[in-house]
Amino acid sequence: MAYYRDFREYVAKLDSLGLVRRVSTPINKDTELMPLVRLQFRGLPPEQRTAWVFDNIHDVLGRKYKGSLAVCVLGGNREIYAAAMGCEPSDISKKWAQAHQNCIEPKLVKDGPCKEEIHVGDTLAEHGGILEFPHPISTPGFDPAPYFTSPYWVTKDPETGQRNVGTYRAMVKGPTRTGVMAHQSQHIGIHFQKIQRQGKHRLEAAVVIGCVPAVGLCSVAKVPYSLDEYALAGGIAGEPIELVKCETVDLEVPATAEIVIEGWIDTTFREKEAPFGEYTGYMGGRVINPVFNVTAITHRKDPIYQAFLSQFPPSESSLIRKLAYDAAYLKFLQHDANIPGVLDVQLHEATGSYGLMVIQLKKTHPAQPWQALNAAVAFDPTIGKIIVAVDDDIDPNDADSVNWAMAYRMQPHLDTRITTGKASILDPSSAPPGASVDVQRFPPPVGTSSILIDATRKWGYPPTSLPAKEFMEAALERWKAEGLPDLSIKKPWFGYELGNWSDEEREDAAKAIRGEYLDTGERLRQDREDL
Repeated sequence: MAYYRDFREYVAKLDSLGLVRRVSTPINKDTELMPLVRLQFRGLPPEQRTAWVFDNIHDVLGRKYKGSLAVCVLGGNREIYAAAMGCEPSDISKKWAQAHQNCIEPKLVKDGPCKEEIHVGDTLAEHGGILEFPHPISTPGFDPAPYFTSPYWVTKDPETGQRNVGTYRAMVKGPTRTGVMAHQSQHIGIHFQKIQRQGKHRLEAAVVIGCVPAVGLCSVAKVPYSLDEYALAGGIAGEPIELVKCETVDLEVPATAEIVIEGWIDTTFREKEAPFGEYTGYMGGRVINPVFNVTAITHRKDPIYQAFLSQFPPSESSLIRKLAYDAAYLKFLQHDANIPGVLDVQLHEATGSYGLMVIQLKKTHPAQPWQALNAAVAFDPTIGKIIVAVDDDIDPNDADSVNWAMAYRMQPHLDTRITTGKASILDPSSAPPGASVDVQRFPPPVGTSSILIDATRKWGYPPTSLPAKEFMEAALERWKAEGLPDLSIKKPWFGYELGNWSDEEREDAAKAIRGEYLDTGERLRQDREDL
């Protein structure tokens, strides 16, 4: 089928699939909205979580907003994410790989729905500037202001003109002013530093809120610096993303975007920003960050405002990151790092899809786990505090399975390495309270660190202590025949050999199920050893 024409068509598709909860009764965006959505991540299994659309929004001052607000429309659950990708949930990683291999350059058009209303110059603040839109308070009781939580920031490398589209939170500070969380290692941070080195004071930027989902998926993915996220989004969509020129900055934005906010980031100073509830499960402290100054606002009539639910994991943002990062690391290790034995990569949502990464491989040489671990830790300076390599019989997304491997397939003094020189984004363990933002992000003298763990078997092991497959399969049929509750089978669920099981032990087990175990007992009696 053809990809979605715009954000509205996508939300309508989710609605038709039964993946949207719509709330039409009045709701306060500052105190009620996000807590309501939060409950599904604290009390519902993933398959029962949905996207949400709110049609009757007001704030704590009683101000009412036009349009609606949509949240969890990219990462409410895997089915929603797959709908955004235009594939089945089981094909998400494959679709990402195909998109990387088949990028489609965007197409510039003269006009688009994002220009239905234009506020610039004397009319910039006629409807309140950015306060026209229902930016929610994500962590009421702790956040000091509303934030843009799903802003797709568009900037360009001032030397090469290479575009970047990335998602970085923005604190609302005034009708025409926001903060921007721009880490030095992120692509927007690189653009910021290049402008500074050129002696210039303004990094032009545009913020897109609500557009075809492919752009949003790419905005939060780990995309190579030289790759245009719009081209990768075209690879997902199977067609070019249509762009229009901005009104006041030399940038391009999706023609069907719901809201576009144009302006520039001042590179001559930083000011205090936050706290903000973060993906780590803790409040991110007050830090100094750059400031974005608004020069134009364009939007559709009655726009649909898109927000992400982040903060304590699991959340919408932890799932979006996980599925994008899983695919990015799998492609990198299999193809770019030339390790065909890598079968899967899984970041764990409980760690915000940042802290714990598990690499599953079918190793053909003892060096392969370390090749994969060393490559993974170098891919991004902020991802992977704990990186574990496991065998192909371990489910890399199941914490119980991974913990079992770490408990019995590695020795800490032999099979672990600690590497330094990493950077931190919002990890409260990186530096004590009161440390400067630069120290928090790269504590002197060597930054933060990662622990690499080779939890693969180094030699033959005895079989797993579960009944053999034929008996468990028979038990499964009996379970069904007895009308017992539906099962969600975890791996491993039957016993299998792992290289250390003799013919004698195999024969003794066969005798046991033939009722001949007393013969075995007699043989063992004859083989007794005197003390």
